[in-house]
Amino acid sequence: MNTSAPALEIKNLTKRYRNDVLALDGISFHVNRGDFYALLGPNGAGKSTTIGIICSLINKTAGEVNIYGKNIDYEFAEAKKMIGLVPQEFNFNSFEPIAEIVANQAGYYGIALAEARQRAEHVLNKLGLWEKKTDTPRQLSGGMKRRLMIARALVHDPQLLILDEPTAGVDIEIRRSMWKLLQDLNDDGRTIILTTHYLEEAEYLCKNVGIINQGKIIIDTSMRLLLDQLKKETFIFYLRDPLANIPRLDHGDTHKIDERTIEVTPNEHCTLNDIFTDLSQQNIAIVSMRNKANRLEELFIDLVMS
Repeated sequence: MNTSAPALEIKNLTKRYRNDVLALDGISFHVNRGDFYALLGPNGAGKSTTIGIICSLINKTAGEVNIYGKNIDYEFAEAKKMIGLVPQEFNFNSFEPIAEIVANQAGYYGIALAEARQRAEHVLNKLGLWEKKTDTPRQLSGGMKRRLMIARALVHDPQLLILDEPTAGVDIEIRRSMWKLLQDLNDDGRTIILTTHYLEEAEYLCKNVGIINQGKIIIDTSMRLLLDQLKKETFIFYLRDPLANIPRLDHGDTHKIDERTIEVTPNEHCTLNDIFTDLSQQNIAIVSMRNKANRLEELFIDLVMS
């Protein structure tokens, strides 16, 4: 294995379906070893297509994908062994004991039965499921089923774990326990790529983030730098009188919501008092105001809707 190569490297990846839909438009990004990377985007943005190509479930039209330096076109078997995929939908046999489900998965990677059973015991213990080894998935709670999906993906010891909406449909308590599990896996050195619609999940877990929209990567940066964009407070002002035009302020940027409501973001090193002064000098009377919550979700909406 190339010890200097990133865990995942994508170059100019393109996918055009037979109906002429361009799902991926020459995207490029990489995920470093040991990273916890969020791949975010609205429905239909290209996330599932990207994951499908990485995992050799979908044929690409053009471009290059390398897993730890192994090209998926020319070193398919070696590359695939390095990947563990946790899909969003449960896709195991609901009538098979969970220990057998996990052991049988190892067999797809050429692992002998005796070793496969040892590995199954190991990962099920790690995920707190070994005591349920003879149960079938029908007897498991939703959270345990999610853990079973992860155990199955880990049994061949992949270096890159890809999780597609791993906490979809589970309650907040189970979600938090899943977060701890994923953090532990990442702390052990495993590289993780996460897709999720729970943006607080990405904010809590991930070190770096890529945002895809309409088949293009529009953001590829660290989570810290992305969230730095949210440090400026934004205020909503409700005005006494209707405005004909957007007021120009010396100490902030203004956006008109409606004729009696404006949104103001103070400039760097400026205060709310400076904004009050600017508005007062223009004879703009304020009825009330509130602080606008600046979260990753709002930034995400601004990015994908722009």
